[in-house]
This record gives sequence, structure tokens and C-alpha cells, in this order.
Amino acid sequence: MKKVNSETLLEQLQADTREIMVKLKYLQQQDPAVLLQQPAPGKWSVAQVVEHLNSYGRYYLPLLKKALEKTNYPANEFFISGWLGGYFTKSMLPKQNGTITNKMKAPKDHRPSPDINSKTVLNEFEQQELLLLELLHRAKKTDIGRIRIPISIAPFIKLKMGDVFAFVIAHHQRHFVQISNALLSYR
Repeated sequence: MKKVNSETLLEQLQADTREIMVKLKYLQQQDPAVLLQQPAPGKWSVAQVVEHLNSYGRYYLPLLKKALEKTNYPANEFFISGWLGGYFTKSMLPKQNGTITNKMKAPKDHRPSPDINSKTVLNEFEQQELLLLELLHRAKKTDIGRIRIPISIAPFIKLKMGDVFAFVIAHHQRHFVQISNALLSYR
């Protein structure tokens, strides 16, 4: 795997998160009822997509926060992604042209109910993104390659903290492509 500057990586992930937050602000201005409409039978509504992201945030953000609170590893100038963490992130990212080529089925515990409150879901996601920004900032003071975080689908597998941050944000980017496509289908 390629060696990258740790601080540069974390700053890029912060910029990506801020970009998602701009898109979130747009969603918060939409009619809450529209955000609950499924674009087609069996497809998730915008609110369901965001709730799916919330379910992952409920898992990863407390683990990242706890790890940052109890670590005393000094920052390392460079980060080298693990092969598995790099693979997961790469497979999650949308292509450069904004398309998603490899469809994935969400695990059962991350499938959202259609019976949700879109305003509540969006507000929770906003709070999660603010926490994510804070954690990315705090991570600049630690070795993101040394701390390991268990993954949600198989907690016995642990990835480097830097890979977990990259994966979570790639997951957000992927699903915001899905959200954009859903919004286009409503017109």
C-alpha cells in the first residue's frame, strides 16, 4: 500500500465530510414527506438511506471516540493503509464519474425501516457528522495506523483507525450518490 501523509489524509477526510454536510443542508430544506418517498418499489427513500448511514455511525463513532480518548500513541507523520482496509474503502467509493458499479446488499442490522421520521433521521446524521469532524481533528494527534477498530460485520476483524475513517466517509459518499439519484427520480 501507498504511504501518505497522515495529516493530509485526515484533512482530506474532513473536507469530504464538510462536502457531505453541504448536501445534508440541502436535504434538510426539502419537504420531509418527499424524503420518505421510495423512488421505486423495493428502493430506499432518501430518509432510509440516511438512516442506514446513521446505523453505521452508531456503531463506529463511539468506538473511534473511545479509542482516541484512551490512546497515548503519538502522531506518526505517515499512514499506510492495510490491504483489507484499503480494499473495503476502494470497493465502497463511487467512481470518478459519480457512478456506483459494484452493488452491495446491506446486512440485516443496517437495513432501515420505511417507518421513520425524516427530520429526526437528518438531525441525527448532522450530529454524527459534527462528531466525525471533531474525531478527525483529534486523530491528528495520534498514530492512526497503530490503533485498531473492529468492523461491524465481523468484530473479530480489526482495521487501522485511518482505514476506518476512510471507509466510513467513502460509505457516506457512495450513499449520497444514491440520494442524488433518488431525488432526480422524484422530478
